[in-house]
Amino acid sequence: MKIINFKLQITNSGLILIFLLTTCHVSLVTAPLAAKWGGVDESVVEKYAEEHGRAAREPLINTDQGDLLLFLFLLAGTVGGFIAGYYWKQLTEKKKGTKVVQDNSKAV
Repeated sequence: MKIINFKLQITNSGLILIFLLTTCHVSLVTAPLAAKWGGVDESVVEKYAEEHGRAAREPLINTDQGDLLLFLFLLAGTVGGFIAGYYWKQLTEKKKGTKVVQDNSKAV
């Protein structure tokens, strides 16, 4: 029994390793294609915006600099956690005054 489990663990480990190596290889091979093929913003939206005289401009809050975007997600999660914690009792307790109606009819 222990030999079968060991063989199964080796097989699973091998399959996981093959999967990881394959995904790494595919991502390395397709990386140059990602630079060649732009997203919808570059290929469609910016094209039509420039045609109508609305060129791209810098955003008001540039979240691409450093860890600003990560900090904003952390801040939003913290605020959401405090709100959920404050109302935890109301979120989890059963409502008073509601009756559960049971169906006593028998299905045939």
